[in-house]
Amino acid sequence: MPSGYPNLPKSDRPDLRLRQFEFTQVDPYSPKMINFAGIVSIVLFYVLILAVGIWAARKKEAGNDSEEEVMLAGRSIGLFVGIFTMTATWVGGGYINGTAEAIYTRGLVWCQAPFGYALSLVFGGIFFANKMREQGYITMLDPLQDAFGERMGGLLFLPALCGEVFWAAGILAALGATLAVIIDMNQSASVILSACIAVFYTLFGGLYSVAYTDVIQLFCIFIGLWMCIPFAWTNPKVQSLKSMEVDWIGEVKPGEYWSYVDYGLLLIFGGIPWQVYFQRVLSSKTAGRAQVLSYVAAIGCIIMAIPPVLIGAIAKATPWNETGYTGPYPFTEAETSMILPMVLQYLTPDFVSFFGLGAVSAAVMSSADSSILSASSMFARNVYKLIFRQRASEMEIIWVMRVGIGVVGVLSTVMALTIPSIYGLWSMCSDLVYVILFPQLLMVVHFKEYCNTYGSLAAYIIAFVVRISGGEPLMGLPALIHYPGYDEETNTQAFPFRTMAMLMSLVTLIGVSYGTQVAFLTGRLAPGYDFFRCVVNIPEDVERVGPDPAEGEQMAVLAAGIGRLYGSKDESNGRVNPALEPDYDMEPGCDKAAGEPEAPHKFFMDKNIESLYKYCFDKRSIANTMRESA
Repeated sequence: MPSGYPNLPKSDRPDLRLRQFEFTQVDPYSPKMINFAGIVSIVLFYVLILAVGIWAARKKEAGNDSEEEVMLAGRSIGLFVGIFTMTATWVGGGYINGTAEAIYTRGLVWCQAPFGYALSLVFGGIFFANKMREQGYITMLDPLQDAFGERMGGLLFLPALCGEVFWAAGILAALGATLAVIIDMNQSASVILSACIAVFYTLFGGLYSVAYTDVIQLFCIFIGLWMCIPFAWTNPKVQSLKSMEVDWIGEVKPGEYWSYVDYGLLLIFGGIPWQVYFQRVLSSKTAGRAQVLSYVAAIGCIIMAIPPVLIGAIAKATPWNETGYTGPYPFTEAETSMILPMVLQYLTPDFVSFFGLGAVSAAVMSSADSSILSASSMFARNVYKLIFRQRASEMEIIWVMRVGIGVVGVLSTVMALTIPSIYGLWSMCSDLVYVILFPQLLMVVHFKEYCNTYGSLAAYIIAFVVRISGGEPLMGLPALIHYPGYDEETNTQAFPFRTMAMLMSLVTLIGVSYGTQVAFLTGRLAPGYDFFRCVVNIPEDVERVGPDPAEGEQMAVLAAGIGRLYGSKDESNGRVNPALEPDYDMEPGCDKAAGEPEAPHKFFMDKNIESLYKYCFDKRSIANTMRESA
């Protein structure tokens, strides 16, 4: 999940495209000789990160290669490490670079990401963290597959996967460009080296390594940037921030109000449905602690934004043509996207800029490793296991995840080096996460009984079409629909069409689900038309039979008369997803209800599942048996 500025106005976004850093050219205002001192400092920093990652990998229980142990650190992340790794969910390369750029280009009022992502953590803690952790899920997609089926969950996996992979690629590209500016290091070498280190310690340590390296990386970011600020602020070339000529506050013009609200809502609610966030939530020891981590991390996001805000303001107060900078001035979009490393290079001494460079590298690493682990975890569990290999062993899933880590790392690296518009791709994917995943995750967590697979698919299509029709300038995608306030010159939409797409998706999900439910249950549509088998024509339906769904008593009626019982684990255990992991099989003591037609090799569900259950089983005795076995 990625961090950064998914959808700020074009002049307010960190442009991670590589067009200004062609591999066959030397930037006209970069040093002519490789800065070996800078390279040594980077190598030392990488060695430190690698050592911590390997040390953290050894904390994993010997011989315990379960899904939870690798993907969620055995749900044993403590409070101190949890706060840092939850904060690192958002504080990464795009976060600090984008914050400085936003201050420089449009001012503090347009610097929405720190406040938006902080509120995202607060709302995530209030509405999602407790429920998700109590249910013992392993990934964000588990409740979606539980509600809509494995294949629909696989379809919902696509925007989540693309967002993680494209984000990792974009920030690796940003790191390469940063190193090229400050120490004239070969861009390809820096990207490949950074990706290899992140993949290596993530491969063996899983979330343990990611979490413990996050602690080191956040310390490096905070200390490195604060060390640079006094030197940059006291540089004789920098004017006073109180000067009337230095407007680092900015303003929201009347025609930009709706767009401003649209971006704010996208940051707040679009920042919730990311696996990197829920990986931290689900790795907490208890549901209550998961909420606490979210709230404290929100404060951490604000604190970590202070240094880049000051750096952006310092850059705004600097007449760059009076410094050692020899590039184009006023800055083009290419230069403003690199404003933070340029402050480090031209306004601070060399030995100080190396510490700042370490901070930037740390920010990138803390984002890349999380995204790589998140994407591979979702693929191994929610696609490979639940769709293709339901009987796969724990070890097989772990190896699939490790292969996925390598594949995602390679894909991210290749895209970082070859695709100029990688940030545009990620920007579009982050929008799709907001308009597609957020309404569906909201419904399955809080209002599961009001949605089904038909509504999910219809909402998916509507959200995708409406968002694509709005266009994306970063990708060169033209707007098919010109909403009110469309700017022909800049090809940008002033209308909040992203939020409109999200709301349309939510309404479609509820409306289509209700319509299909009524149509099938009233007989207006024959059961044979229930192609997704989620309303009446159900192959294996898990039905809760207790008066309180929290009791976890569930039953699936099979054609051969074999009922499978599912029971939720107590929160103190909390390691089993009650919707996906069976406790044991129960052999019924009778055949199916009289009068029910034979259906060999097919599953069925009686219209009155409660009466069938009472006829075949003594519910109270089964409940007692479950409690005793638990």
